[in-house]
Amino acid sequence: MYIEKLYEIYKVHPVVTTDSRNCPEGSIFFALKGATFNGNEYAVQALQKGCAYAVVDEEIEAKGLEGSLIFVPDVLTALQELAACHRRAWGGPVLQITGTNGKTTTKELIAAVLSEGKRVLYTQGNLNNHIGVPRTLLRIRPEEHDIAVVETGANHPGEIADLCRIVQADFGLITNVGRAHLEGFGSFEGVKRTKGELYADLHKRGKKIFLNALDDDLVRMAGEHGFTLREDALPYVEGRVSQVTPFVEMQWRAGADEPWRTVKTNLIGAYNIANLRAAVSVGLHFGIVPEQIDYALAAYKPTNSRSELRQKGSNRLIVDAYNANPSSMDAALTNFSFFEDKHKMVILGDMRELGAESLEEHKRIVEQLQGMELERIWLVGEEFKKVAAAGMRVFKDVEEVKAALKKEPIGNSTILIKGSNGTKLYQLAE
Repeated sequence: MYIEKLYEIYKVHPVVTTDSRNCPEGSIFFALKGATFNGNEYAVQALQKGCAYAVVDEEIEAKGLEGSLIFVPDVLTALQELAACHRRAWGGPVLQITGTNGKTTTKELIAAVLSEGKRVLYTQGNLNNHIGVPRTLLRIRPEEHDIAVVETGANHPGEIADLCRIVQADFGLITNVGRAHLEGFGSFEGVKRTKGELYADLHKRGKKIFLNALDDDLVRMAGEHGFTLREDALPYVEGRVSQVTPFVEMQWRAGADEPWRTVKTNLIGAYNIANLRAAVSVGLHFGIVPEQIDYALAAYKPTNSRSELRQKGSNRLIVDAYNANPSSMDAALTNFSFFEDKHKMVILGDMRELGAESLEEHKRIVEQLQGMELERIWLVGEEFKKVAAAGMRVFKDVEEVKAALKKEPIGNSTILIKGSNGTKLYQLAE
C-alpha cells in the first residue's frame, strides 16, 4: 500500500535522485545503501539542498524536517516498485534490450531511428542495472514520450528476470550471447540461461521479440522459450557489409523482392552489422520509413570509447576501451586485421570477471595476436602478463603505458586500444 501513497507523491514531484550531491529543487531523494555508503546518513542533507522528500529505511534525526521523510521497509525495493508502478500507469510500448556485446550501441541506434518519427525515452549511458533501470523508467513523461527503449545488463543468474519484472516490456531484443562475466555466470551456458530470461518473460506474457535469425544461439534460445522464427519474430531485415574504410557501409533490404539500400555509417567494425540490422528492423516495425532510417544511421556517431575513431596528431586511434570480453576482443581484432594500414599497433588490457577461464581466454587472444601483422603489441595487466609471448611488451597498468608513451612517442600509426573498463585504457587517447 505504501507504493500507492509514494506514487501519489511522485506524480507531484516527478524527479528522482539517489545522489545527495545532486538535489534538484522539489525532487525525491532515495537513500540507497552500498558496500561503502549509507544513503540514510545523507537524507537530511538532501532535504536541505532542495529535495522535497527523502525516502529512508532507518530512523534518523531530522529536526523540523520530519514531515519530509518517507519511511519504507527497504529503499531499493521502493525505488524499483515505484518505477514498475509508473511504467504500468503510463502504459506505452517498451522495448527491452539485453545481450553480451553491443547493447548500448544497439540501444543508441534504435533510439536514433525511432526519434525520426516518435518521442523516445531511452537509457542514458549504460544505466542498465537494478538501480539504473528504475531511474530510467521514472524519467518517462506521458506528455513527452511515445515509446521507451530500456537497456538491461547482468553479471549474475536471475538478474535479467528481476529487471523484467520492473520493465514489463512489450518487445524484447537480445543482441547476442558471448563469453563474458563468466565468474558470475559460471559458464557460457549460464550466460545463455540468464539472457534467455528475457525471452521467457516475454513469451509468458504474450509479447513479441526482435530476433537475429543469423545467430544460431539466439534462434535456439528463442525456440526453447516458445518462440518460432517464422511466426513470432518481428520484421526480418537482410544486411551486408559493402565496404569498411574504416567506417562500415551497409546495404540492407526488408525482403527478397525489395531493392538494396546503402547507408554509410560512422561505426567501426563489421560486427556492427547486426546492431544496424536490429535498428532497421525496430524502425520498420514502428513505422519509420526507409529514408528516415538511413538518415538516422548515417548521422549517428559513437561516443564513450565504443569503437570511436580519433585522429591524434599523426596517429589514427580506434578507441574501444569501454569494455572487453573474449567475444568482443576477438571481433575487434578480426576487424582490425582487415585494416591495410602500414604501421599497426594494439594496446590491449585485461578482460575482467572471467573467473577460472581467465587464463585460457587470455591465452586465446595472444594466439590470435600471433597470427596478425602488427608492428607493436602492448599488453596491460596481470592476466596478459601470465600468457604474453615473445615480442609482446607487457605493462602493469595504464600509468606504466602513459610513462612509456612519453618516453617513446608513437607516430604515423593506426592503433587499436581495447580493454575492460577497469583497466582505464580509455585514458590513453589523449
